[in-house]
Amino acid sequence: MVISIKTKLGALVVGAVLLTSGLALVAIRTSTEFRYITIFAMIATLLITQFVAQSLTAPLDEMNHVAGSISRGDFSRRVRGADRRDELGDLASTINRMADDLEAVDRHRKELVANVSHELRTPIAALRAVLENVVDGVSEADPETMRTALKQTERLGRLVETLLDLSRLDNGVVTLKRRRFEVWPYLSGVLREANLAASQRGLSSTSGLHNRTDVHLHLDVSPPELTAHADAERLHQVMANLIDNAVKHSPPHGRVTVRARRGPCPDSLQLEVEDEGPGIPESERHKVFERFNRGTVPAQQGPGSDGGTGLGLAIARWAVDLHGGHIGVAESSRGCRIRLTLPGSLPARD
Repeated sequence: MVISIKTKLGALVVGAVLLTSGLALVAIRTSTEFRYITIFAMIATLLITQFVAQSLTAPLDEMNHVAGSISRGDFSRRVRGADRRDELGDLASTINRMADDLEAVDRHRKELVANVSHELRTPIAALRAVLENVVDGVSEADPETMRTALKQTERLGRLVETLLDLSRLDNGVVTLKRRRFEVWPYLSGVLREANLAASQRGLSSTSGLHNRTDVHLHLDVSPPELTAHADAERLHQVMANLIDNAVKHSPPHGRVTVRARRGPCPDSLQLEVEDEGPGIPESERHKVFERFNRGTVPAQQGPGSDGGTGLGLAIARWAVDLHGGHIGVAESSRGCRIRLTLPGSLPARD
């Protein structure tokens, strides 16, 4: 049962009035002087008021101290009394939830700085080593050495571009340019670009980071005349990241299947990317779309595979969320299946 502060204060007033009235009746019946009764009533009322006021102000003082600690960056303190069934209990719960959220944001910020520093250090160190060898005369500036330097530079550029996308995500400055297009030729182009990037080994494209040529990419669109209404560039980014991730985790000479179907709602689109790799443990499926998460299942060490940045799936979820869709890990008897659903045309907002 919830007892509000207003009820408690009302009960205090009613109690004080009843106490005074009762003492007055006692004084009349016992012929006791009113001054003694008045003094006793005042003392009793003050004691009761002090007790109630202490029970109300003590939590407020604690909340004030905890809020001050939070403002100074200490997110470890929590307010006691969140189990109270009144407005103070609700306020304590709200402050504790706010502290939890701020602590999580602060932890993610520190992790982001640490991860970005690590990710930037790796290609920079590799590029520096290549250039130092050329300057010191240890190696010649031949095409193979320059391709190695170019590959590290492109990796650095991809990471910076990804971080810019995340910045746009956080700031909410990205707008969608929706248009209607046919799904079969569109996805065929995405897969063609992925294959082209893989065949060029030393070069990369916006469709993916892998350059494995032993994985077969298969496209399945039904019906063939299926159309979609979405931002083609953002959807390209999603599919490229999903295909790249599937290829990296495919076994030698494995198969990656891209499926497209009409979604459960009119004009909606359902896409799947399925591989034949080790799959994702069920305990990790809820966090595969978090930033810098690489999971515990190692990628297949095929030709040209690299560790990636752990940002591809986070970018994919961001782009799907922009469309108002959903992306997640679907059940699969073999390998990993990522399924995303786009709502298609959205109703006009008032």
